[in-house]
Amino acid sequence: MSITADPYLWLEDIENPKVREWALKRSRESRRRLEDFSQKLLNRILEYYRVPYVVLAQLTRKGIYMLVRSYDSYSIYRLNPDGSREEILSSHSLGKDIVIKWISANRDGDRLVFSFSRGSDEGITRIVNPDTGDLIDELHGVVGGFTWIDRDRYYYTRFYRREKTPDGVDPPAERVFLRENGVDEMVFGEGLPSLYMIDIFDDTSSSKALITVSIGWSRSTVYAGDLRDPSTWRELYGDGEHRFYPINYISGKYYILGFDGNGMGRIIAVEDSGKVREIVGEDEKYPLRYAVTTFARIVAHYLVNASSRIRIYNLDGRLAKEVEFYPPGRVSGISCLEEECIVRYESFYIPYRLYMLEDDGLEVIDSQELPVEGLSVSELWVRSFDNTPIHVFKVYNRAREGRKALLYGYGGFNIPLTPRYMPYIIPFIEDGGSFFVANIRGGGEYGEKWHRAGMKENKENVFRDFIAVAEHLWREGFEVVVIGSSNGGLLAAVTLTRIPDILKGAVIGYPVLDMLRFHKLYIGRLWTTEYGDPENPREREYLLKYSPYHNVKPGVNYPPVMIYTGLYDDRVHPGHALKFAAKLEEIGVQCYLRVETSSGHSGANPLIKAAEGADILAFVYKVLGMKP
Repeated sequence: MSITADPYLWLEDIENPKVREWALKRSRESRRRLEDFSQKLLNRILEYYRVPYVVLAQLTRKGIYMLVRSYDSYSIYRLNPDGSREEILSSHSLGKDIVIKWISANRDGDRLVFSFSRGSDEGITRIVNPDTGDLIDELHGVVGGFTWIDRDRYYYTRFYRREKTPDGVDPPAERVFLRENGVDEMVFGEGLPSLYMIDIFDDTSSSKALITVSIGWSRSTVYAGDLRDPSTWRELYGDGEHRFYPINYISGKYYILGFDGNGMGRIIAVEDSGKVREIVGEDEKYPLRYAVTTFARIVAHYLVNASSRIRIYNLDGRLAKEVEFYPPGRVSGISCLEEECIVRYESFYIPYRLYMLEDDGLEVIDSQELPVEGLSVSELWVRSFDNTPIHVFKVYNRAREGRKALLYGYGGFNIPLTPRYMPYIIPFIEDGGSFFVANIRGGGEYGEKWHRAGMKENKENVFRDFIAVAEHLWREGFEVVVIGSSNGGLLAAVTLTRIPDILKGAVIGYPVLDMLRFHKLYIGRLWTTEYGDPENPREREYLLKYSPYHNVKPGVNYPPVMIYTGLYDDRVHPGHALKFAAKLEEIGVQCYLRVETSSGHSGANPLIKAAEGADILAFVYKVLGMKP
C-alpha cells in the first residue's frame, strides 16, 4: 500500500453515526482500562480545581472585571474600588457544561461582553449591563475585537470559517463591522484575501481606531484612522515581511511594536507628519512580547529564558524600572486605565497573583497560593543536534524526587511555553514525578528568528530539539513520557515515531497528525503559513517526511500511546486523532483513545477537564509504574 494511501479517510466524517460509535466505543474501553487509577487521582486533581483561577482581568472605571474558573463553573466577578467583590454572572446560568471563553468591558465598566460555548470556537457572545444584568445585544459565531464608539455603538470582528465574506471572499477570512441598533455594516477588510486576519481596538483617548492585519503568525501591518470614521482608516506601518502591532496613540504619535531587525521586538513612534523614530531598541538576548501604555509611560513585557519580566519606560524610551517575579512565572495580561495598571501573574504552583503596578513596584491586590510543601522549579540547558542550547524548566518535589519524567512541548506559531498553573500535573509532582517543559524552536521564547527557525521547511529543528531533551533525560536515568496538545500533539506524535525505543509512552492531545490533509479540515488552511501547503509539491515533500499519520510503521515496538480529543473541537478536526488511533490499532500498538463529548479546543467545564486530566495522569502512572 502506498505511504499516502488513506484507508481511514471515512473516520473524518464525524457526523456519521458509525464513526461516532467507532470512536465512543474505543473511548469507553480506554476509560474502563484507566478507571482504577483515574478514580483515585480525580479527587486529588479536583482539590486543585477548587482553587479559584483568574483567567482574565480588566481594569475599568467601575472596578476590575475578572473571569474566574472555579471547581465546576466559570464566573465573572467585579472587584470594586472599595475592595468588595460581587459576582456578575455564573456559567451555571447559561446551560450545562458551558465555558465562558473570554470577557471584555468598556472603559467606563457599564458594558460587559462575554463569549461562551461548550468548548467550540463558535459560540454565543452577549453584551450586558453588568449592574442590572439586562441583555443589550447578542451575536453568534466567532467574533471578537469589541471596540466601543459610545455606550450603544461598537465595532467588532467576525471570522468566516465556512461561508464567504459579504464581499465574496472564500473562508477562512475576517472582516470588521460597525453595529448600531442591532444592525451590522461591514466597514473594513473588503477585498482582503483568504487567510488574512484582523484585530481592532481604540487608543486611550478613544479618538483613533488601531488595526492589525495579519497573514499567518509572522507578518502583519498596522492600519489606523479616526475612530468614528472608517473611511479614514489607512495603512500606517509595515514592510510586508515582518510583524508590526499598534500599541497606542498619544500626543500626535502612534506607538508601534515591531519585529523587524533581529526580531527581538522594538518600539517605534510614527508621528502624524509621518516621521518615524525608534523609542525602545531591541534587546540582544531577550524578546519583547507586547507593550501597553498609559499617558506617561510604556509598560513592556519581556521574556527572560521563558519567564516574564516587566520594564517600564517613559514615553521617550528612558528605562525607569525593571520588575522581576519569583518564582519564575508568566504575566498573561497587563490592563491599564489612565495611569493605573494591573498585572496578572501565575506560575507552576501559583494559580494567580493580581498586582497593581505602583511607582515603587508591585502591590498584590488578589492572589491564590497552593498549600503544598516541597514543590520547586529549576532550570537546565540541553544542547540540540546542531549545538543550539535549549532551555528547559523542571518542576519537582524536593522531598520525593524520583526518575519519572513527563516532558511537555509545543514549538510553533510563535507561542512561548512559559510557567503556568496546570492542576492535573500537581499530583504527579507530589508523588515524585518530574515535569519538564522544553522551550524549543518554533515558539516565541527567543524572538522571531527562533519562531522562524521552526516554521515550514525548518520544522525539523522543532522535532530534533525536543528529541534532544528527551534523550538527555533518558541518559540521566529518567523514564520518559512525552506529552503535547494541538501543535504540541503533533510534536509528541512525531517524537513517538522517531524515538520509540527510549519512550515509556506518549500522550497526544487534540492533535494535528495528517499533514497531507490538515488544510482540508475545518480552518486548517490558516496553518499553511506556518506548516507549508500540501498542494505545493516542494512543501508536500517535507510535510510527508514527518507527518505522524504517514510515518507509523508495522513491526516497530512502539510504547503505549494515549490520544485524546473532543467532538466539539471545531479548530483541529477530531478526524486527526481518530485516524491515527486506527493506524496504531491496526499495527498492534497499545492505544488508549479518549473522546470527550462535551469539550473542544477552547476548553471545557472544569469538572470535564479534571476528569480528562485524571485519565491522562492514570495513563502516565500506569506506563511509568507509579502508584496513585
